[in-house]
Amino acid sequence: MRQSILFAAVLAMAAVSAPVMADAGDWLARVGFGYIDPEDDGGNLNGTTQQFEVDGAGSMIFEITYMIDDNFAVELLGAWPFEHDVKLEGAGDIAETKHLPPTLSLQYHWTRWGAFKPYVGAGVNYTYFFDEDTKGALSSSDIDLGDSWGLAYQVGVDYSFNDNWFVNANIRYINIETDADVDNVDAGNVKVDPWLFGANIGYRF
Repeated sequence: MRQSILFAAVLAMAAVSAPVMADAGDWLARVGFGYIDPEDDGGNLNGTTQQFEVDGAGSMIFEITYMIDDNFAVELLGAWPFEHDVKLEGAGDIAETKHLPPTLSLQYHWTRWGAFKPYVGAGVNYTYFFDEDTKGALSSSDIDLGDSWGLAYQVGVDYSFNDNWFVNANIRYINIETDADVDNVDAGNVKVDPWLFGANIGYRF
């Protein structure tokens, strides 16, 4: 349902026509704070009805955008590692892990509202999990989370103070799924599939 809402927002904004502004060749650099809110249903432990759950986490994010022409752009999302607790239904916290979610997107920017510049984007995400540590019921075991490839969608807006400085807010939906191995045995698929909420300050050059 969350993904459907985001698709509806993208389609609604795409229906609006936009005039051209001389932004081709601009670079937009943003840095700020991002919060990852995973979906509630994280998947089941193999052979049981027990569910994995990944807690939300916040970290510093940064984005670099290149304007291909007056409206289209490509953007790379990076971040300081996010650190999550992993829970198992009925067992509490069983692990913690860090991940990096670099995401490359193609964007469309509207330029008809002066300082207020909304945009939408879609692209591909690669998520690298590392530093997995077990605790609680799995404290004597080893856990490994596989890397993930998936699609990512976003809506956002820049608000300019002058020709260079602006603030930004954006929301992304990212398809992140990882296979969990416990002591080299397949433990099931963990769906993170988060919403990523970002707030940034940016500089145009």
